Amino acid sequence: MRDTTAAALRERAATIAAELVDALAVPPDVDYGDDVRPDSPRWRDQSLSKGAAGVAVLHGLRAQQGLGGTESMHAWLARAARDDLSAGPGAGLWFGAPAVGFALHLAAPDRYQGALARLDAAVAQLVHARLTAAAERIGAARRPSQYEFDLTRGLAGLGAYLLRRDPGGELLRRVLAYVVRLTRPIPADDAAGSRAPGWWTADIPAGSLDSAFAHGHANLGMAHGIPAALALLALAMREGITVDGHADAIETVSVHLDAWRQPSAAGPWWPERITLDELEDGRPHRDGPARPSWCYGTPGIARAQQLAALALGDTARQQAAEDALVCCLADPVQLARVTDPALCHGWAGIVTTVWHAAADATAPGIAHGLDRVLVRLLDDARDTDPDQVPGLIEGSAGIALALHSIATGTTGGWPTCLLID
Repeated sequence: MRDTTAAALRERAATIAAELVDALAVPPDVDYGDDVRPDSPRWRDQSLSKGAAGVAVLHGLRAQQGLGGTESMHAWLARAARDDLSAGPGAGLWFGAPAVGFALHLAAPDRYQGALARLDAAVAQLVHARLTAAAERIGAARRPSQYEFDLTRGLAGLGAYLLRRDPGGELLRRVLAYVVRLTRPIPADDAAGSRAPGWWTADIPAGSLDSAFAHGHANLGMAHGIPAALALLALAMREGITVDGHADAIETVSVHLDAWRQPSAAGPWWPERITLDELEDGRPHRDGPARPSWCYGTPGIARAQQLAALALGDTARQQAAEDALVCCLADPVQLARVTDPALCHGWAGIVTTVWHAAADATAPGIAHGLDRVLVRLLDDARDTDPDQVPGLIEGSAGIALALHSIATGTTGGWPTCLLID
């Protein structure tokens, strides 16, 4: 019978992490040619999600724990900065100058100070531009794009960068003030009107042809929705960084998530998105939860609500968030929908989210569930192709880093890119 004690699981995590790290020791020899498509190898290099920037974080944090040298870190950082870094419309925490700056900050905190200062300046300029555009949009009473405020390339993610790089700075406070404003309705002249929250977006979900989204939607996922903004507000408040209306904004989003929390025999769940018809009916038009993950579903939402409750000292809401997570981890139907070991929508993201939630929890239920999902991650961790997507969020580097954190009990700050710590 396989040993599933905590010590044995940590030992397995360390072994598999080392195997995955070894497979990512050297960046592959890639001939870029003239390929400049958004998802080409040239562009993936500067991606925290799919490319070299994310792999550099893995090697840098491993080296800081004495688990290898710095050669691989330097090689992957060089690959990440091989081409001009993007600070344009597609740039954000997971891509471009912010992604490489975040990677440098974590992987080599005592090196490359000149380069990091230049990246900080580029990020500051990007944030200024995004805040100006958001203010103009709000002044014109228009709906935001989800990419204005989301974690991947919006102001929630850029706020996470500033929370790491300049927590006492005025620019972070401006981002937080923007998030507070985002939580207030706007008098948009559309079908949703004043019934919709301020983060109601006109965007149609990627790849969706569903006419239900014709009048916009509210996104409840950590990657692209309002939980990331909630988590940013909560993490900042826990660091003593607040702006006018801060606590009210946390309460507004928390109440919204409370309202869309659905009961079931297996435990509470949330829809991934809310359409106008669902908003008018006050209920989702599906019968139960989709796949549980960090990016969408109960794990990410429950962690955001737990953080919000901790920031406000709301023990009842904290208990409710933790109960929802415990039920999710005990539901074989939900867990059977997870088929990927990666961070974004797979086992590594669930494990990392649950690990942090367990550290703050008031009862042991989440910790008990952690062992269950960790076993699933350990069983599936090798089921990935490091040559195809080696990055942190969607690739094998993130799986290795999640296992490294479990094995060593350290994070080095990397979960900030998921806004779970």
